[in-house]
Amino acid sequence: MRIEPPHAVPRFAPIIPDVRLLISVTDAAEAVDAAGAGADIIDVKDPGAGSLGRAPAEWVRAIRGVTPPHLPVSAALGDGPFEAHAVSRAALLLSECGAKYVKVGLRDTETRAAVQTLRAVRGALPPGSALIAVGFADAGRACCPDPATLPALAAAAGADGCLVDTAVKDGRGLLSWLDEAALIALVADCHARRLLCGLAGSLEADDLPRIAAVRPDIVGIRGAACLGDRVSGRISRDRVAALAHGLTVAETARGRAR
Repeated sequence: MRIEPPHAVPRFAPIIPDVRLLISVTDAAEAVDAAGAGADIIDVKDPGAGSLGRAPAEWVRAIRGVTPPHLPVSAALGDGPFEAHAVSRAALLLSECGAKYVKVGLRDTETRAAVQTLRAVRGALPPGSALIAVGFADAGRACCPDPATLPALAAAAGADGCLVDTAVKDGRGLLSWLDEAALIALVADCHARRLLCGLAGSLEADDLPRIAAVRPDIVGIRGAACLGDRVSGRISRDRVAALAHGLTVAETARGRAR
C-alpha cells in the first residue's frame, strides 16, 4: 500500500493551543488524584498488559463517572495486532462507556493491515469519538510502521490523531529513540494533515522542556506520575502536580523564546 511521504512544511500551529498533560490511570481513585492535581486528559489503560494494555470497559465507565465533565477521558485498546471486527466492537464499547479518545496500537502490524484496522475502528465509532493511531518509537522491536510514516497512515485511515509511545519499557524512553529533528518533523506532519499529535514513552519531568519545544498537542505520562513503578505503583497527586507545573513552565519558556 502506498502511503504519502511526510509533508515538507515548516512548523504548524498546534491543533490544541497549549500542550495538554495526559495521565494514565487504572482506577477511580487514581483518576480523582490526577484530575485534582492538574491533568488535562485522564487516560485509562492496564499497564500490566503492555504499553497500551487494554482498558476494561468497567474501568472506563467508573473513571468517566468520577472525572470532571470538562476533562476528556481516553482509553487504550491494546498494543496490537488486532482482528478488525473484534477491535471495532471493543472500540465502540469503550466509547459508549465514556471514552472520547480511543487509542489503537499498531504493534506487530504491517502498513496495509494497520490502515485496514484503523478504518474499521473509525467506521464503528460515533462522530463524537476520536480515533488515535499509536505507533512506537522503537519500531524495530515493535514490528510496526516507522513513526515517520504514522501521520500519513493515520490520515489515510481517517484517524483523528497519532501518538508515538515506546513498546518495550526497559528504561529507554522516547528521547532515546527519536531526536528533536525527528519529533519536530512528526509533529509538523501531523498538524499539516490536521491530526492531533501526542508523545509518550517513559518520559520524565526533566524531559518536559525538550518535549514542549517540539510543540505536540498532548504529552502522555504514567511512570513519572507514580510512586513506585508504572505497573504496581500508584498515581501520586504531588507528582502529577509537579509534572503539570513543569509543563506550564516549559510552555512559558518556549513562548518567550519565540
